[in-house]
Amino acid sequence: MFQVELKASYANRVAVVSQNQILQSLIAENRVSDPKGARGRLLTEAARLFREKGYERTTVRDLAAAVGIQSGSLFHHFRTKEEILKAVMVETIRLNTALMQAALEAADTSRQKLRGLIRAELESINGQTGEAMAVLVFEWRSLSAPSQGEVLELRDIYEKLWLDVLESLKREGALEADPFVVRRMLTGALSWTVTWYKPERGGLTLDGLTDQVMAMMAL
Repeated sequence: MFQVELKASYANRVAVVSQNQILQSLIAENRVSDPKGARGRLLTEAARLFREKGYERTTVRDLAAAVGIQSGSLFHHFRTKEEILKAVMVETIRLNTALMQAALEAADTSRQKLRGLIRAELESINGQTGEAMAVLVFEWRSLSAPSQGEVLELRDIYEKLWLDVLESLKREGALEADPFVVRRMLTGALSWTVTWYKPERGGLTLDGLTDQVMAMMAL
């Protein structure tokens, strides 16, 4: 009973962290676009089209039509199609990094922190940023070398959150495997859930799926 109460208390604390508040803070800092604004709507539609058709096969005309504007109007926001692709990736990493940092701040132990990271990443993959996350993985090679460098800097910050927690678990004796290898395995496993996870079919929630991942790791 005591363990159940602890889990419930932790879940309630995490729930207090409002994703909308984090999003609004990033918008105010000009780090991500307002999804209700013209630029934000364009990035949302771009992520969808790049995921469905591929970056190379998606034309500027496709992007403009998706948001109901003339092709030339796109260039009020971005100079090139590649800049749109980079913005999709950069803003997605910034948002999900902020959400993960909030999950970490809401946790007390290394185990709770890992659970928070897993839950946040599952949400990013299967939730509102799912299409953008897929674009980040599958369209990486479409970026120029300078743009790849910018995205890599952000990705390193994102990955360090994971490695710091996994290394803490290793020091505590809760994790036997190498933290770097564990993270690579988790990256593949969590990313692949987009191909099979259907909560409407089996009733497994993201919280339940997170519990299954933690159980698989014996944590």
